[in-house]
Amino acid sequence: MSEPPDALPDGERRARTGVPEIVFAEGKTPGRTLSLLAALRRLDPAGPALATRCPVPVLDAAPEAFPGEDVSVDRVGRTVTVGAVPPGAGDVLVLTAGTTDLPVARECAATLAALGVGPRVLPDVGVAGLHRLLARLEDVRRADVVVVVAGMDGALPGVVAGLVAAPVIGVPTSVGYGVAAGGRAALTTMLAACSPGVVVVNIDNGFGAAAHAAKVLRVHGG
Repeated sequence: MSEPPDALPDGERRARTGVPEIVFAEGKTPGRTLSLLAALRRLDPAGPALATRCPVPVLDAAPEAFPGEDVSVDRVGRTVTVGAVPPGAGDVLVLTAGTTDLPVARECAATLAALGVGPRVLPDVGVAGLHRLLARLEDVRRADVVVVVAGMDGALPGVVAGLVAAPVIGVPTSVGYGVAAGGRAALTTMLAACSPGVVVVNIDNGFGAAAHAAKVLRVHGG
């Protein structure tokens, strides 16, 4: 694998910001993605290299492309992690409103793991069946940070923030019919949430939610 000549991998970003550069694989050729992963692994051996939004050819090729390395492939979250994942510190719970939100949630969980944070995923606890969330409320309240992934009307983060003391990060997803508008309805609802303590990342941005959660934990000694 040769490094693409027009790419400038940032091997110092982890030391500078606490979050390493990751490879956003969407729109890149499989060869380019694998080359960038190799370059980041070489430039920043202190932690694993991560690629998100990986197409199937990258998911298929990654284990053989890095002989001798620990390679983790998440086909639902479309992530590839190259290098040993550090022990997980802290407890970030990733909730989803529905199972269709799982790809974004799993991207978030894989990013958290690569950043040395302990993730848990609790799917399918949306407001249409609120009893499912209430039945797990003690588990939810144990978390240091709660990431809430939801499409459709995007109401779940506001509900969760009214039930827990932990910071809540809302992730709107591009899930829903018609006026859901590719996640814009969920984004607007989350931004307008009346429960205090909700911050919101961009549509489908599981990576961004994980990066923010990791920084919150580090600031508070997690």
